[in-house]
Amino acid sequence: MADRYEVGALVAFATQLFEKVGFSREKAEVTARLLVDADLMGHTTHGLGLAGPYLAEAQKGSMNVSGEPEEIARKASALTLDGKRLPGLWLTAKAVDEAIAMAKNTGIGAVSIRRSHHIACLATFLPKATEQGLFIHLACSDPNVASVAPYGGTRAVFTPDPYAIGIPTSGDPILIDTSASITTNGMSNRYLAEGRSFDHPWLLTAEGEPTGDPKVFNTNPPGTILPTGGLDHGHKGYGLALMIEALTQGLSAFGRADPGEGWGASTWVQVVDPEAFAGLGGFKRQIDHIVEACRSNPPRPGVESVRLPGQAAMSKKRQALEQGAVLHPSIMPALLPWADRLGVEAPAPRLG
Repeated sequence: MADRYEVGALVAFATQLFEKVGFSREKAEVTARLLVDADLMGHTTHGLGLAGPYLAEAQKGSMNVSGEPEEIARKASALTLDGKRLPGLWLTAKAVDEAIAMAKNTGIGAVSIRRSHHIACLATFLPKATEQGLFIHLACSDPNVASVAPYGGTRAVFTPDPYAIGIPTSGDPILIDTSASITTNGMSNRYLAEGRSFDHPWLLTAEGEPTGDPKVFNTNPPGTILPTGGLDHGHKGYGLALMIEALTQGLSAFGRADPGEGWGASTWVQVVDPEAFAGLGGFKRQIDHIVEACRSNPPRPGVESVRLPGQAAMSKKRQALEQGAVLHPSIMPALLPWADRLGVEAPAPRLG
Protein backbone atom coordinates (compact mmCIF):
# COMPACT_ATOMS: atom_id res chain seq x y z
CA MET A 1 0.00 0.00 0.00
CA ALA A 2 1.31 3.46 -0.93
CA ASP A 3 2.36 5.82 1.85
CA ARG A 4 0.01 8.66 2.70
CA TYR A 5 1.18 12.00 4.09
CA GLU A 6 -0.65 14.69 6.02
CA VAL A 7 -1.19 17.54 3.60
CA GLY A 8 -0.17 20.17 6.16
CA ALA A 9 3.06 18.28 6.86
CA LEU A 10 3.96 18.25 3.16
CA VAL A 11 3.32 21.99 2.85
CA ALA A 12 5.38 22.71 5.99
CA PHE A 13 8.22 20.49 4.70
CA ALA A 14 8.38 22.18 1.31
CA THR A 15 8.08 25.62 2.92
CA GLN A 16 11.12 24.93 5.09
CA LEU A 17 13.14 23.70 2.11
CA PHE A 18 12.42 26.89 0.17
CA GLU A 19 13.20 29.09 3.17
CA LYS A 20 16.58 27.36 3.52
CA VAL A 21 17.60 28.56 0.05
CA GLY A 22 16.54 32.15 0.72
CA PHE A 23 12.82 32.40 -0.02
CA SER A 24 10.90 34.75 2.25
CA ARG A 25 8.25 33.06 4.37
CA GLU A 26 5.47 34.31 2.09
CA LYS A 27 7.15 33.19 -1.14
CA ALA A 28 8.02 29.81 0.40
CA GLU A 29 4.51 29.15 1.72
CA VAL A 30 2.74 30.14 -1.50
CA THR A 31 5.12 28.05 -3.63
CA ALA A 32 4.86 25.04 -1.31
CA ARG A 33 1.08 25.16 -1.04
CA LEU A 34 0.51 25.37 -4.79
CA LEU A 35 2.97 22.56 -5.54
CA VAL A 36 1.24 20.32 -3.01
CA ASP A 37 -2.15 21.30 -4.44
CA ALA A 38 -0.99 20.04 -7.84
CA ASP A 39 -0.24 16.62 -6.34
CA LEU A 40 -3.58 16.58 -4.54
CA MET A 41 -5.35 17.24 -7.84
CA GLY A 42 -3.45 14.47 -9.63
CA HIS A 43 -1.04 16.66 -11.63
CA THR A 44 2.00 14.77 -10.31
CA THR A 45 4.52 15.98 -12.91
CA HIS A 46 3.85 19.58 -11.84
CA GLY A 47 3.70 19.24 -8.06
CA LEU A 48 6.35 18.54 -5.42
CA GLY A 49 8.39 16.77 -8.08
CA LEU A 50 9.40 20.30 -9.16
CA ALA A 51 10.63 21.30 -5.69
CA GLY A 52 14.10 19.84 -6.25
CA PRO A 53 14.64 21.62 -9.58
CA TYR A 54 13.34 24.87 -8.06
CA LEU A 55 15.76 24.55 -5.13
CA ALA A 56 18.63 23.96 -7.56
CA GLU A 57 17.61 27.02 -9.61
CA ALA A 58 17.51 29.15 -6.46
CA GLN A 59 20.92 27.95 -5.32
CA LYS A 60 22.62 28.72 -8.61
CA GLY A 61 20.89 32.10 -8.94
CA SER A 62 18.75 31.26 -11.97
CA MET A 63 15.68 31.92 -9.83
CA ASN A 64 15.72 35.15 -7.83
CA VAL A 65 14.37 34.53 -4.33
CA SER A 66 14.04 38.11 -3.03
CA GLY A 67 12.48 41.32 -4.26
CA GLU A 68 9.27 42.39 -5.96
CA PRO A 69 8.16 42.47 -9.60
CA GLU A 70 8.45 45.73 -11.55
CA GLU A 71 5.28 47.40 -12.79
CA ILE A 72 5.71 48.12 -16.51
CA ALA A 73 2.25 49.47 -17.34
CA ARG A 74 -1.12 49.79 -15.62
CA LYS A 75 -4.61 50.80 -16.66
CA ALA A 76 -7.99 50.24 -15.01
CA SER A 77 -8.28 46.66 -16.30
CA ALA A 78 -4.75 45.83 -17.43
CA LEU A 79 -1.40 45.36 -15.72
CA THR A 80 2.01 44.32 -17.09
CA LEU A 81 4.72 43.11 -14.72
CA ASP A 82 8.39 42.28 -15.14
CA GLY A 83 8.76 39.24 -12.90
CA LYS A 84 12.56 39.64 -12.58
CA ARG A 85 12.82 35.82 -12.58
CA LEU A 86 11.18 35.62 -9.15
CA PRO A 87 9.39 32.40 -8.09
CA GLY A 88 6.70 31.84 -10.69
CA LEU A 89 4.01 30.39 -8.47
CA TRP A 90 4.22 33.34 -6.11
CA LEU A 91 4.18 35.82 -9.03
CA THR A 92 1.16 34.15 -10.63
CA ALA A 93 -0.72 34.03 -7.32
CA LYS A 94 -0.14 37.80 -7.00
CA ALA A 95 -1.33 38.27 -10.58
CA VAL A 96 -4.53 36.34 -9.88
CA ASP A 97 -5.20 38.58 -6.87
CA GLU A 98 -4.58 41.69 -8.98
CA ALA A 99 -6.83 40.44 -11.80
CA ILE A 100 -9.62 39.58 -9.35
CA ALA A 101 -9.47 43.05 -7.82
CA MET A 102 -9.64 44.69 -11.26
CA ALA A 103 -12.49 42.44 -12.41
CA LYS A 104 -14.56 43.30 -9.34
CA ASN A 105 -13.98 46.98 -10.09
CA THR A 106 -14.36 47.13 -13.87
CA GLY A 107 -15.75 43.73 -14.91
CA ILE A 108 -12.54 42.40 -16.46
CA GLY A 109 -8.97 42.29 -15.18
CA ALA A 110 -5.90 41.07 -17.06
CA VAL A 111 -2.27 40.73 -16.00
CA SER A 112 0.67 39.99 -18.29
CA ILE A 113 3.93 38.84 -16.70
CA ARG A 114 7.26 38.68 -18.48
CA ARG A 115 10.47 37.16 -17.10
CA SER A 116 8.78 34.97 -14.51
CA HIS A 117 10.30 31.71 -13.37
CA HIS A 118 8.37 28.48 -13.99
CA ILE A 119 4.73 28.49 -12.76
CA ALA A 120 4.02 24.72 -12.40
CA CYS A 121 0.37 23.57 -12.53
CA LEU A 122 -2.09 26.14 -13.87
CA ALA A 123 -5.17 24.41 -12.41
CA THR A 124 -4.07 25.20 -8.85
CA PHE A 125 -4.66 28.93 -9.41
CA LEU A 126 -8.23 28.60 -10.67
CA PRO A 127 -10.26 27.97 -7.46
CA LYS A 128 -9.21 31.34 -5.99
CA ALA A 129 -11.39 32.98 -8.65
CA THR A 130 -14.17 30.42 -9.12
CA GLU A 131 -14.87 30.36 -5.38
CA GLN A 132 -15.79 34.03 -5.75
CA GLY A 133 -18.08 33.44 -8.73
CA LEU A 134 -15.50 34.65 -11.24
CA PHE A 135 -14.45 33.24 -14.62
CA ILE A 136 -10.67 32.88 -15.01
CA HIS A 137 -8.30 32.13 -17.89
CA LEU A 138 -4.55 31.48 -17.51
CA ALA A 139 -1.93 30.69 -20.13
CA CYS A 140 1.84 30.45 -20.15
CA SER A 141 4.78 29.72 -22.40
CA ASP A 142 8.53 29.52 -21.91
CA PRO A 143 10.36 31.61 -24.53
CA ASN A 144 13.65 29.99 -23.48
CA VAL A 145 12.54 26.46 -24.37
CA ALA A 146 11.23 24.82 -27.54
CA SER A 147 9.98 21.24 -27.79
CA VAL A 148 6.91 21.42 -30.06
CA ALA A 149 7.16 21.84 -33.83
CA PRO A 150 4.60 23.83 -35.80
CA TYR A 151 2.13 21.63 -37.66
CA GLY A 152 3.85 20.23 -40.74
CA GLY A 153 7.35 21.02 -39.42
CA THR A 154 10.10 19.00 -37.75
CA ARG A 155 11.99 21.58 -35.65
CA ALA A 156 10.70 22.83 -32.31
CA VAL A 157 9.40 26.40 -32.03
CA PHE A 158 6.96 26.28 -29.10
CA THR A 159 6.73 24.92 -25.58
CA PRO A 160 3.64 22.79 -24.83
CA ASP A 161 1.92 26.14 -24.10
CA PRO A 162 -0.54 25.18 -21.36
CA TYR A 163 -3.74 27.07 -20.71
CA ALA A 164 -6.37 26.70 -18.00
CA ILE A 165 -9.93 27.92 -17.56
CA GLY A 166 -11.99 28.04 -14.37
CA ILE A 167 -15.78 28.32 -14.71
CA PRO A 168 -17.96 28.79 -11.61
CA THR A 169 -21.13 26.68 -11.29
CA SER A 170 -23.65 26.07 -8.51
CA GLY A 171 -21.53 23.07 -7.47
CA ASP A 172 -17.89 22.25 -8.10
CA PRO A 173 -16.26 24.53 -10.66
CA ILE A 174 -15.31 23.39 -14.13
CA LEU A 175 -11.50 23.32 -14.16
CA ILE A 176 -9.95 22.94 -17.60
CA ASP A 177 -6.17 22.44 -17.66
CA THR A 178 -4.71 21.39 -20.98
CA SER A 179 -2.17 22.50 -23.55
CA ALA A 180 -1.61 23.24 -27.20
CA SER A 181 0.55 20.10 -27.44
CA ILE A 182 -0.59 16.50 -27.28
CA THR A 183 1.55 15.80 -24.18
CA THR A 184 3.91 17.76 -21.94
CA ASN A 185 7.64 18.13 -21.35
CA GLY A 186 7.15 16.88 -17.79
CA MET A 187 5.46 13.65 -18.84
CA SER A 188 7.97 13.12 -21.66
CA ASN A 189 10.86 13.52 -19.21
CA ARG A 190 9.23 11.12 -16.74
CA TYR A 191 8.72 8.46 -19.40
CA LEU A 192 12.27 8.94 -20.64
CA ALA A 193 13.66 8.49 -17.10
CA GLU A 194 11.52 5.39 -16.59
CA GLY A 195 12.46 3.86 -19.95
CA ARG A 196 8.82 3.90 -21.09
CA SER A 197 7.15 4.83 -24.34
CA PHE A 198 3.80 6.50 -24.86
CA ASP A 199 0.94 4.23 -25.91
CA HIS A 200 0.34 6.39 -28.96
CA PRO A 201 2.59 8.20 -31.49
CA TRP A 202 2.51 11.59 -29.81
CA LEU A 203 6.07 12.55 -30.78
CA LEU A 204 8.02 13.09 -33.97
CA THR A 205 11.54 12.02 -34.82
CA ALA A 206 13.85 14.68 -36.22
CA GLU A 207 12.99 13.29 -39.66
CA GLY A 208 9.28 13.83 -39.05
CA GLU A 209 8.24 10.24 -38.41
CA PRO A 210 5.62 9.62 -35.68
CA THR A 211 6.76 7.73 -32.58
CA GLY A 212 5.88 7.17 -28.94
CA ASP A 213 9.51 6.81 -27.80
CA PRO A 214 10.76 9.83 -25.80
CA LYS A 215 14.36 8.86 -26.59
CA VAL A 216 13.90 10.98 -29.72
CA PHE A 217 14.70 14.00 -27.52
CA ASN A 218 18.26 12.67 -27.12
CA THR A 219 19.04 12.69 -30.85
CA ASN A 220 20.87 15.46 -32.67
CA PRO A 221 18.82 17.27 -33.85
CA PRO A 222 16.17 16.26 -31.31
CA GLY A 223 12.65 15.09 -32.01
CA THR A 224 9.58 17.08 -31.00
CA ILE A 225 6.15 16.79 -29.39
CA LEU A 226 3.16 16.91 -31.72
CA PRO A 227 0.60 19.71 -31.37
CA THR A 228 -2.83 18.81 -29.99
CA GLY A 229 -4.64 16.91 -32.74
CA GLY A 230 -1.53 14.99 -33.78
CA LEU A 231 -0.77 14.18 -37.39
CA ASP A 232 -4.47 14.24 -38.22
CA HIS A 233 -5.69 17.56 -36.81
CA GLY A 234 -2.53 19.15 -35.38
CA HIS A 235 -3.34 22.44 -37.09
CA LYS A 236 -5.74 23.03 -34.19
CA GLY A 237 -3.01 22.76 -31.54
CA TYR A 238 -0.74 24.84 -33.77
CA GLY A 239 -3.34 27.60 -33.86
CA LEU A 240 -3.74 27.47 -30.07
CA ALA A 241 0.03 27.72 -29.62
CA LEU A 242 0.18 30.84 -31.77
CA MET A 243 -2.63 32.42 -29.73
CA ILE A 244 -1.03 31.52 -26.41
CA GLU A 245 2.39 32.84 -27.40
CA ALA A 246 0.75 36.08 -28.58
CA LEU A 247 -1.04 36.45 -25.22
CA THR A 248 1.97 35.55 -23.09
CA GLN A 249 4.90 36.95 -25.05
CA GLY A 250 3.38 39.45 -27.45
CA LEU A 251 1.41 41.39 -24.86
CA SER A 252 4.32 41.39 -22.40
CA ALA A 253 6.73 42.44 -25.21
CA PHE A 254 9.27 39.84 -24.13
CA GLY A 255 9.77 36.41 -25.63
CA ARG A 256 11.51 34.37 -28.28
CA ALA A 257 12.77 37.47 -30.07
CA ASP A 258 14.94 38.27 -27.01
CA PRO A 259 18.10 36.58 -25.66
CA GLY A 260 17.33 33.51 -23.55
CA GLU A 261 17.62 33.76 -19.76
CA GLY A 262 16.98 30.16 -18.71
CA TRP A 263 13.99 28.10 -17.55
CA GLY A 264 11.06 30.43 -16.98
CA ALA A 265 7.66 31.62 -18.12
CA SER A 266 5.70 34.35 -19.80
CA THR A 267 2.24 34.38 -18.26
CA TRP A 268 -1.27 35.67 -18.98
CA VAL A 269 -4.00 35.91 -16.33
CA GLN A 270 -7.52 37.14 -17.13
CA VAL A 271 -10.49 37.28 -14.77
CA VAL A 272 -14.07 38.13 -15.76
CA ASP A 273 -16.85 39.04 -13.32
CA PRO A 274 -20.21 37.75 -14.63
CA GLU A 275 -21.96 40.35 -12.47
CA ALA A 276 -20.62 43.02 -14.82
CA PHE A 277 -22.47 41.41 -17.72
CA ALA A 278 -25.88 39.77 -17.31
CA GLY A 279 -25.30 38.75 -13.70
CA LEU A 280 -23.87 35.73 -11.89
CA GLY A 281 -27.31 34.16 -11.43
CA GLY A 282 -27.97 34.12 -15.17
CA PHE A 283 -24.44 32.89 -15.85
CA LYS A 284 -24.83 29.95 -13.47
CA ARG A 285 -28.28 29.11 -14.84
CA GLN A 286 -26.82 28.66 -18.28
CA ILE A 287 -23.67 26.82 -17.16
CA ASP A 288 -25.59 24.56 -14.77
CA HIS A 289 -27.86 23.55 -17.65
CA ILE A 290 -24.84 22.63 -19.77
CA VAL A 291 -23.25 20.75 -16.86
CA GLU A 292 -26.41 18.67 -16.38
CA ALA A 293 -26.65 18.00 -20.11
CA CYS A 294 -23.11 16.63 -20.04
CA ARG A 295 -23.46 14.59 -16.86
CA SER A 296 -26.76 13.02 -17.92
CA ASN A 297 -25.48 12.26 -21.40
CA PRO A 298 -25.67 8.53 -22.26
CA PRO A 299 -22.09 7.23 -22.04
CA ARG A 300 -20.44 5.36 -24.88
CA PRO A 301 -19.45 1.71 -24.35
CA GLY A 302 -16.70 1.33 -21.75
CA VAL A 303 -17.37 4.73 -20.16
CA GLU A 304 -19.07 4.70 -16.76
CA SER A 305 -20.39 8.24 -17.00
CA VAL A 306 -19.59 11.57 -18.61
CA ARG A 307 -17.41 13.72 -16.37
CA LEU A 308 -16.71 17.44 -16.32
CA PRO A 309 -13.14 18.75 -16.46
CA GLY A 310 -11.88 19.18 -12.91
CA GLN A 311 -14.38 16.73 -11.43
CA ALA A 312 -11.74 14.09 -10.75
CA ALA A 313 -9.21 16.69 -9.53
CA MET A 314 -11.60 18.12 -6.96
CA SER A 315 -12.57 14.63 -5.78
CA LYS A 316 -8.93 13.61 -5.43
CA LYS A 317 -8.15 16.77 -3.48
CA ARG A 318 -11.01 16.25 -1.04
CA GLN A 319 -9.96 12.63 -0.49
CA ALA A 320 -6.32 13.63 0.09
CA LEU A 321 -7.32 16.28 2.63
CA GLU A 322 -9.36 13.69 4.52
CA GLN A 323 -7.19 10.60 4.18
CA GLY A 324 -3.72 11.94 3.40
CA ALA A 325 -1.88 12.57 0.16
CA VAL A 326 -0.31 9.81 -1.94
CA LEU A 327 2.74 11.06 -3.84
CA HIS A 328 4.12 9.64 -7.07
CA PRO A 329 6.82 7.09 -6.09
CA SER A 330 9.59 9.25 -7.59
CA ILE A 331 8.89 12.39 -5.53
CA MET A 332 9.90 11.76 -1.93
CA PRO A 333 13.13 9.87 -2.83
CA ALA A 334 14.17 12.89 -4.90
CA LEU A 335 13.46 15.30 -2.02
CA LEU A 336 15.18 13.36 0.78
CA PRO A 337 18.72 14.34 -0.34
CA TRP A 338 17.63 17.97 -0.30
CA ALA A 339 16.22 17.52 3.19
CA ASP A 340 19.54 16.07 4.38
CA ARG A 341 21.59 18.75 2.66
CA LEU A 342 19.49 21.63 4.00
CA GLY A 343 18.88 20.20 7.48
CA VAL A 344 15.10 19.83 7.17
CA GLU A 345 13.24 16.91 8.70
CA ALA A 346 11.18 15.05 6.12
CA PRO A 347 7.58 14.21 7.06
CA ALA A 348 6.83 10.66 8.15
CA PRO A 349 4.03 8.77 6.38
CA ARG A 350 0.67 8.93 8.04
CA LEU A 351 -0.15 6.03 10.36
CA GLY A 352 -3.33 4.03 9.80
